[in-house]
Amino acid sequence: MDVRKVPSPVKRVVHLGSRSYGRLTATTRMTPSFLICGGQRCGTTSLYRALAAHPVVLKAVLHKGVHYFDTGYDRGMSWYRGHFPQHRHDERVRAKYGVPGQTFESSPYYMYHPQAAARIAADLPGVKILVLVRDPVERAYSQHAHEVARGFESERDFGAALALEPARLHRQEERLAEDPRYYSFAHQHHAYRARGEYARYLGAMARHLDRERIHVVESERFFTEPEQVYDEVLDFLGLPAGMAEPAFEKHNARPRTSDMDPGVRRDLTAHFAPHDEALITWLGRTPVWRRR
Repeated sequence: MDVRKVPSPVKRVVHLGSRSYGRLTATTRMTPSFLICGGQRCGTTSLYRALAAHPVVLKAVLHKGVHYFDTGYDRGMSWYRGHFPQHRHDERVRAKYGVPGQTFESSPYYMYHPQAAARIAADLPGVKILVLVRDPVERAYSQHAHEVARGFESERDFGAALALEPARLHRQEERLAEDPRYYSFAHQHHAYRARGEYARYLGAMARHLDRERIHVVESERFFTEPEQVYDEVLDFLGLPAGMAEPAFEKHNARPRTSDMDPGVRRDLTAHFAPHDEALITWLGRTPVWRRR
């Protein structure tokens, strides 16, 4: 059954029943060996679907993004485990392919939530992290269009939304870091400029997770040379190569309805310059968007 074609009311009932059953059978279920943690609007859905097509990979049940370590942590680990396949599926993979199965999920907000990395380190020791990065100027513009389309952004002018960002995000990161029960809609949906400061968030992740367990992918490379980038990801995850070649497609891409204001583009490009420079230590080279 293609879940995407199920009517929304029916889907909600199915999801609720699946979560309840999943929680009751939590001890029989796998936990992720890797996570896609961001960045937002950087091709995470496309990478998720490419990896989910690998014969050894068992994806999360019903949802590609569980959002446990950011906004759902109070639900508990049994609730989280309930989203993943049972060990019997792993046993089938082992019997058929001779290697252990792996399961995963993709929640891009994990990269940005101040408490997510520490929670991941505590609950999933040894987990590997995939992070996609993209030209931060284009990423910010894409996020704004995405939030407007979803009804999460009332300011339709991108430049005006950027001007609102400092006030909207004032002390939100600090409050999220201090109070595990605090939720910030603005921090999750209106951080257009902040979300592109990739090296800052990667550094915060590395304070809790071994740097060797974090793999950074430029989405521009993923879409222009997908086979090579995919093989690099498989090598990082310890997944066998050559078993299946997925269809590399762009997912969740929104058609551009207008061009970015040139002045806004110049300001953003200047703002991100030091952040892009700091990213070199993660990529081992100048980001592809700075080499054009």
